[in-house]
Amino acid sequence: MEMTRARFEELVAEALDNVPADLLGLMNNVVVLVEDRPPPGEPDLLGIYEGHALPDRGWDYGGVLPDRITIYRLPTLAMCQDEEEVIEEVTITVVHEIAHHFGIDDARLHELGWG
Repeated sequence: MEMTRARFEELVAEALDNVPADLLGLMNNVVVLVEDRPPPGEPDLLGIYEGHALPDRGWDYGGVLPDRITIYRLPTLAMCQDEEEVIEEVTITVVHEIAHHFGIDDARLHELGWG
């Protein structure tokens, strides 16, 4: 599947727009980015959350750079056959990484169907 970076970024933005506003309002000090390729050694990685999950932040949390949610374009496109599949996969990945921001681990996400 081929898709421009601009279109892929639009799909990520649309996935974020579909997250309930109340939930987005609870997110704190986090940025969502799109990159073409994941880190070396992880060619199939679709997204990653890097930072301090909300439940892990203590009284001394402050003055830190924003947490990062990165969605990887090329591995996502490689696993999809058409734009509809890309939309579905981007949505799942965005929700999955946002859940990590709230401290939900992979095992629980798989139980909930967002693995």
